[in-house]
Amino acid sequence: MSSNLLANKNFDVLIVEDEPILAVAMELKLKKLGLNVSGIATSPEHAILNAQNTYPDIAIIDINLNAKKTGIDVANYLWKNFNIPIIFLTSYYNDNILNQAMEAEPYAYLIKPCRDEELKVAINTAMHKHQFFFKNKKVLTKEKSDFIYLGNSAKYDKTTSELYIDDEVFKLTKNERKLFEILTKDAGKVISFDTIFNFIWREDVYDLSKLRSLIYRLKNKIGFNPFENLYEEGYRVKIVGKNL
Repeated sequence: MSSNLLANKNFDVLIVEDEPILAVAMELKLKKLGLNVSGIATSPEHAILNAQNTYPDIAIIDINLNAKKTGIDVANYLWKNFNIPIIFLTSYYNDNILNQAMEAEPYAYLIKPCRDEELKVAINTAMHKHQFFFKNKKVLTKEKSDFIYLGNSAKYDKTTSELYIDDEVFKLTKNERKLFEILTKDAGKVISFDTIFNFIWREDVYDLSKLRSLIYRLKNKIGFNPFENLYEEGYRVKIVGKNL
């Protein structure tokens, strides 16, 4: 690479490691490289919750978490739901583990204990590949883009399920993505509260306060409210234009 990604951009890294001492050691390595650590998760559940709340740029995951779910399960979830690039970390290596790990489409694979330079190269390589892939993915899907313009320099691409603010992709959590998906499926149409709730949380009895809380947090996050509450009917997306 012609440039050092670690020197030019701050990345938020999620560490998924069930041994606290090793997790702290990894955190120190990353901070030494000038990176931000979004969190340390010692279990699969904590890892998923952290990703949903902080949406890290990259995750370093130990394959063996001494839990019912493995690091591979966590990696699969993070990649499929958030497209978070993965670097696997393990204390031992064999073909069977490698084959299972490859199913999660990791960008790199490190053997513990790894040196600082190995870690730096792995992160640089992972982020370079990730950025290159999605940059070219956007070029390939550009002609198919279906933008809904929301005002405040924001637009939502129905094709890729991505929100853009000032032409930059804005990070959304899984539930925020689902909220946009259901309300833009037929843009401008009022969608009932229970329909929205069931689509996002897959629960039979909806909790209106839970839905309102999601919209309130999203409104504060992006700086404006892209949705309109139609009294007791439901919500609809507020659009200022549409480009097919």
